[in-house]
Parts: sequence; structure tokens; C-alpha cells
Amino acid sequence: MKPRSLLVVDSDRSVHELLSSVLQRGDRRIRDSYDGEEALVQLRRSPCDVVVAGQGRNGLDGLKLLRRVRAIRPQTRVILTGEPDLAQVIGAIRGRAYSYFHKPLAEAALADMVQQALEATSWQDDIRVLSARPEWITLEIRCKMNAAERATQFLREAEADVAAHAREDIAAAFRELLMNAIEHGGKQDPKKHVRVSLVRGARMLIVHIHDPGKGFSLDFLPHAAISNPDGSPIKHVEVRVEMGQRPGGFGILMTRNLVDELLYNERGNAVLFVKYL
Repeated sequence: MKPRSLLVVDSDRSVHELLSSVLQRGDRRIRDSYDGEEALVQLRRSPCDVVVAGQGRNGLDGLKLLRRVRAIRPQTRVILTGEPDLAQVIGAIRGRAYSYFHKPLAEAALADMVQQALEATSWQDDIRVLSARPEWITLEIRCKMNAAERATQFLREAEADVAAHAREDIAAAFRELLMNAIEHGGKQDPKKHVRVSLVRGARMLIVHIHDPGKGFSLDFLPHAAISNPDGSPIKHVEVRVEMGQRPGGFGILMTRNLVDELLYNERGNAVLFVKYL
């Protein structure tokens, strides 16, 4: 089987050393470039599956490199690395980057995202920016589970200035509710989309998720842990197996413990949560 090809672009040698140790596998070939222009020369010569791109020596930053890569090799997945900067994150989504990670890099999460990128086929327009005001970001997300993972990482980066423990609570709640919206509201139909808004106030973050489904009743969710009868804490697991659903069902129950307020609309196809900062 042909080895998968990764290209690491960064002016910092220590980044190359770190990523080489984190990303190396027997079925991968990792190439290095310390200069953005030289990286583009490499890509013109031969294709590459994934580019992990930071700041190059010649001033060609990740976003500029992303645009050039899109023109040369539009199928190449580009994961950007850089500073915790909201404008960079929005630029990455608009430029169809596969993901974004700020430095110091979260090694395990980055390795998982690279693996997902290697396995991805159609992905370029899975996440689209509808509004990009710093205090009000709205995204349209295709009803695919791997799009939910990518959107969750983008959310982490968009809220990089929030205290780490609060940011992870927000990300975990967001991921669970978004996956529910994609799985149950959108039926994992890639022709459908979920709309997500992140609204930032001085002392709170509001997340609103609206799916394309008919909705549901909170009083009848046999596949969710929130509906388990007293004395049967895992009854929903049996229901999910019978229904052929993925393991889980703890999303709503878990989310209630992670955020400060959790509200559904009357139809049950939109949910809003508030986290006080």
C-alpha cells in the first residue's frame, strides 16, 4: 500500500522534531520544509495528503500558504498552526483549512485530527462561515460526524482566551449537542446542514444549534440517559442497540452538568446553552 504523505511547514526546528515524533507511522512519509515558498515547490513536484502549516522563514504565514496550496493542490488537506487568534481561525475556516491548532500544540488532539484528515474524502465545504463578527459567529455545518469533530476544534480555537477548564466544558457540551443534531435532526444526510451560532458577551458565552429535523419531545427520549427510569441507569443503552444507533445517549444529561443553562425550543429542533465566564 502506498505510504501516506505529510508535509510539515514551520520555521521552528523544534516544531518539526515534535511533529515527527507525534505523527510518524509505518504507513506515512513525513517531509519537512522550513520555508513556505520551498514547500510550494515541493507540492508542485509531487502531491501530498496532508500539510501541517505554521509560519515559514520567508514570512509566508499559514493563511497565505493555505491559499496557495488550494490553487496548486485543491484536494490536499491543510491543518494550520499558529497563535491563538480569532481572525486567524475565521480565516482558516473561510479558506477551507481542515483544522487549526494554536501553539503550544495539543499533541494528541493534533495527531487525531491528522488521522481524520487522512481518511477524509469529500470535506471542502463541510463548514461554512455565515457571520464572523468576533462577538457573533455563525457557521453552517454539513450533517456528517467528522464535520462535528472539526467544528468542535474550531470552537476551541475561537474561544482560546477562555480559561482552559471552562473552554473544555464548552467544547464537550457543543460536541455532544452538535452530534445529536447531526445524527437525529439531520439523519447524517450530507445534503442537510446544522446552523450554529457562538455569541460572546462580556461575562458569558451563548451557543445556539438549530438542526433541519422535525424536532422531538424531551418527555419521550428512550434512547437517551436523561429518560432512564429509576433503578435502571443504562436502560437507554439497550434501546440504542435495538435502534442500531452509535454508543452514547449521555449528551443531554452530561451537557446539563457542563453548562449553566440549557434550553430547547418548542419543536425540539433547536437548543441553546449558556456558560458564564
